[in-house]
Amino acid sequence: MMYRIYLVEDEEHLRGVLAAYLEKEGWQVRSFPDGTSAREAISERPDLWVLDIMLPGVDGFQLMREIKADQPTQPVIFISARDADIDRIIGLELGSDDYLAKPFLPRELVIRSRKLLERVYAGHSHQGNGILTASSERRVKPATTFATYTIDEPGRLVTDLAGNTLDLTSKEFELLLYFVQNQGQVLEREQVLRSVWGIDYFGTDRVVDDLVRRIRRKLPELRLETVYGYGYRMVKA
Repeated sequence: MMYRIYLVEDEEHLRGVLAAYLEKEGWQVRSFPDGTSAREAISERPDLWVLDIMLPGVDGFQLMREIKADQPTQPVIFISARDADIDRIIGLELGSDDYLAKPFLPRELVIRSRKLLERVYAGHSHQGNGILTASSERRVKPATTFATYTIDEPGRLVTDLAGNTLDLTSKEFELLLYFVQNQGQVLEREQVLRSVWGIDYFGTDRVVDDLVRRIRRKLPELRLETVYGYGYRMVKA
């Protein structure tokens, strides 16, 4: 499937290498040397952004805020040579879907990108600007009503009783959907990590706790219980 990947990296050689690896997958890649030029393309809504954090002009964190303000469920992978733990936490808070610490093998970015794209756009096909992309034509699935919320899986939207669309990041939506699809079951943190973040995720399981706190804050009517020392359970509506 032809995905559109927007890569933002100020190091020219690395940018060229990463773009070449991504293009070998048959994906359409557009590269940017700085955050200022990338900012102008936010409204184009590619299938995936790959952002370096340390950028001249507009840095990766600010660019991420603006991307998510335009499209909260927009998939984003952060890359950085700075302190991994701090950047990963900040990236998560801003809504990033994955994180790669430099140095890394270009093939690892390809693998993580593929898994994220397949997870986000599974079963979707789209004809946009003459290019078959993941984000154009969505599967027709009925919306799911859970607690006081309506979950539109193809549209990746959640609305409340008043019809207001809730501002969820891509990863928040995926985790919510996973809990709803497995309601009533006790889910171990490691199980959640494997299912939502993928087997190649190298971070700590504390990322699950952080995301659960954010979901609870945004969807207070959910009955999402903590099973201490183990994981979580979504109580049946």
